[in-house]
Formats: sequence, C-alpha cells, structure tokens
Amino acid sequence: MTLKDQINRNIDLSDNPRRIISLVPSISELLIDLGVGDRFVGRTKFCVLPESITSSNSRIVGGTKSVHFDRIHELQPDLIICNKEENTVEMVEELEKLYPVYVSNIQTIHSALDMITDVGLMTNLKEETDKLIERIESSREAWHNKSLKTRKVIYLIWKKPWMSIGRDTFIFHMLEEAKFESVVYDLRYPTLELSEMEKSSADLLFLSSEPFPFKEKDIQELSNQIGKIQPVLVDGTYFSWYGSRMATAYQYFEDLHRILGETQ
Repeated sequence: MTLKDQINRNIDLSDNPRRIISLVPSISELLIDLGVGDRFVGRTKFCVLPESITSSNSRIVGGTKSVHFDRIHELQPDLIICNKEENTVEMVEELEKLYPVYVSNIQTIHSALDMITDVGLMTNLKEETDKLIERIESSREAWHNKSLKTRKVIYLIWKKPWMSIGRDTFIFHMLEEAKFESVVYDLRYPTLELSEMEKSSADLLFLSSEPFPFKEKDIQELSNQIGKIQPVLVDGTYFSWYGSRMATAYQYFEDLHRILGETQ
C-alpha cells in the first residue's frame, strides 16, 4: 500500500501493519479506541488516555519531542505515526530512514477527519473509522442546530509566560465549533501580558488543562489581577485532541455552555 500523508509524503506500507508506534497522544487514544489491540506496541509518556492504554502491551519510547531510538529499534515497527506540530523534523527524518512514518498535520475539523480516514486505511480498520466519522458528523450536525449565545474568549495554554492561540491552530477551529469566538492574534502561539488581556474584548478566559495544567489557584490569581474577564477551567483535550475524542466533544461543549448559563 502506498499512501500520501498530510505533509504530502508518499508512505509505503504493508497491507496490514502488525507493529504500530504512535508518538501523538490523541492518535494513541484513537488507535486504542479503534481496537488495534496488540498491534499497538509503542507510545510516548504523554499517551495516557484512554485509561486502558496503561494496561496495554505498548512500551513507552520517550516523549513527543525526543525518543529513545534504541527502544524503537527493539520494537521494529512497521508503522510510526507522528504529527507535524507535536513531533520534531529531526525525529521524523531519523525514523523514516528505517521505518514507514506517517506525519499528520491537523488544523481544521476536516483535516482531522481525513487523518482518521487514513488511520483506518493504514490499520485495515476502515469499517471502524467510517463508523467513528459518522458519529462525529452526526454529533456535530445536532450541535450546530442548537441556538446558543456566543461570547469572546482568550484561550490560555501556558503560564510564565502567559500563552494563547492564534487563528492557524486546531484549537481555534474547535473553539469556533464550540460556539465561542476566540480573540484573534497574529502569531500562532502568542505570549500575552496581563494588561493585554485586560484591554481585550474578551469576557471569558479559558484556562486549559494542557499542555500547562491550570488549577483553581490560577483562577484566583487571575481573578485578582483581571477583574473584567471571567476565568474558567476547561478540559483541553476536547479542544486540542483530534481523533476519537471528537465524538464526545460536542456533548462537552453543550455542558460547558450550560455551566456558563448560556443555553437558550
């Protein structure tokens, strides 16, 4: 099988890869949820969902930015799945010398669905991925038929320095899906001063659970320093994880609007 990945590279694969490594947490979750079973042999230390992943036979081969190449060589994978943003160019270039490496590039809902389709083809689980995509699209359609109040938000992903997201990100598009209007910044991941947030048009400040794990103490800190914007803890996996989590994201968005008192 020859497949073109999402950065336009041709990937030559066996018809049914038996030893799969994922270096992307959300795609690792997708593989487990699809039922790849013992074929899933390697993952990063950040690949911790679903909870059943920890009891799988998959071996931790490092992080998303650096891996133990000796562990990967021991596993002898016939498919490695990476992501353009989460993994490094150097890592991909080194791995592709010996193994088929599929690189995903996710910025929109549609590119996420295309990736799921590709995973189904690569793992011989097309029936399962077709059903998953149908669930996602059905949930999405039902959600967009609801009438909800839209409010402007600043979505924070990091502290020291405070860091937000720009238009050219999957998170930005998922905020749109969730019926929130993200304050737009020119940079992909801009750093912000508290004074900038105070002067912005936003009335909500979303504190994501990842990559920085914001806590209740951060709400108190920001409430004391930025009086006009309401800080809210949000589960970042529903805004930044592409894959099977998208099937339940729209229910999370509805629950979030209900908590904020914005259901009409």
